[in-house]
Amino acid sequence: MSERATLRKLRRRRTNRRRTVITGVLATALTGGAIVGGVLMTASASGPGAGTYRLVNGADDTCLDVPSASTAADVQLATAACGSGTGQQWELSTSGDGFTVQAVGSGLCVGVKGAATSAGKPVQQQDCDGGTSQVWKATAVDDGYQLVNGKSAKCLNIKDGLAQQNSCDSVSSKTWTLTTVSDTPAPSSPASSSPTASAPVSPSPSVTAPASPSATASASATPSSPALTGWPTATGSKAVSATIEVSGTYDGGLARHYGSGDLGGDGQDEGQDPIFKLADGAVLKNVVLGSPAADGIHCSGSCTLQNVWWENVGEDAATFKGKSSSATYLVQGGGAKGADDKVFQHNGAGTLTIKDFQVEDFGKLYRSCGNCGTQYERHVVIDNVVVTSPGKVLAGINSNYGDTATLSNVTVVGDDDRDITICERFQGNDDGDEPTALGSGPDGTFCRYGTSDITYE
Repeated sequence: MSERATLRKLRRRRTNRRRTVITGVLATALTGGAIVGGVLMTASASGPGAGTYRLVNGADDTCLDVPSASTAADVQLATAACGSGTGQQWELSTSGDGFTVQAVGSGLCVGVKGAATSAGKPVQQQDCDGGTSQVWKATAVDDGYQLVNGKSAKCLNIKDGLAQQNSCDSVSSKTWTLTTVSDTPAPSSPASSSPTASAPVSPSPSVTAPASPSATASASATPSSPALTGWPTATGSKAVSATIEVSGTYDGGLARHYGSGDLGGDGQDEGQDPIFKLADGAVLKNVVLGSPAADGIHCSGSCTLQNVWWENVGEDAATFKGKSSSATYLVQGGGAKGADDKVFQHNGAGTLTIKDFQVEDFGKLYRSCGNCGTQYERHVVIDNVVVTSPGKVLAGINSNYGDTATLSNVTVVGDDDRDITICERFQGNDDGDEPTALGSGPDGTFCRYGTSDITYE
């Protein structure tokens, strides 16, 4: 049975049931039913607050779509017959009391043109800016949801096949069904390759979503196994013999970039040059780093890495070097494999956020430099990450410099003996000596998480 037919059949079954109209936030919207082995599962208030979905329009069962799977900003969204392409896959992430909707294919966020509040304005994919015009709230209506813009309070609507915002009412084109994307292997079972049917997510009673973790607040979200996308297939290969310097945005189109010549190393030798060097404020997205990967990516200041995949980490996957305490680094989406030592190395100041990420076969996911000549206070936020054994440490920080690690929604796969250390504290130094280990585990001050923030599978 096709996905469209399945959805219609489910709608017919539910037509005779009484439904209470409930206003919910993303944590509610994504806790709904899922079809497992053909059984409609009841919504749970402790379900995940993030995942990858198709958005099916209530008027005609078409899917929200990026026309021509474009990766360009400011393209107006539309609907098209539902398919399996990434142009119809949307990654939902908790943001305050709502959520952001990010196109898997482009890494761009769904927002209203010009952040307008008036009716009829186009809804586009845009560079992610954290504004309220890119935040959406879910209101449960019958078998689906209305998606209400956080700034304009207007609903995502389809008119003449194009997406726009309009006043919220009962018109079916303003209602959306969320269906899980499961046509790629789940991170927890990489060996699987058989596609499975998408599962509709049903409305459930409203709950308040926990606040997003920050460097100054302890994480408290309830973890669950996140629905992250599978590893992508590279669209081509590009040999890189000299570091690519990026200012602004570099979109790799999911081509594999690998080192050659002077960048042809894949070992742990210190001082290797990176494949990419990002200027302050730069964005790198839709890139696959192959082997050899040299020293991966260097961020000179604040930077964003969207949908970046490391097939085999070289010296480090990425190193963050900004010198300002206000520097912010975001790694969103993507994944890394085969890191003999560190995945993310934090040598500079500021806060690194790692979210919607997957890592396997690694030494340390994150390490605040323990013996750099210049030391800083550093912070890391790890949210909605799937960790597959073997691995050693998720976060290593220097408590004597005031570092913090805030973790939530972490799923650890295949670590039956729980050998992976979640958070380890060190006495860092600036003289090059090996730092002294001080202990591990949650302490409410430096290692900020609880037992409910970590799930073992």
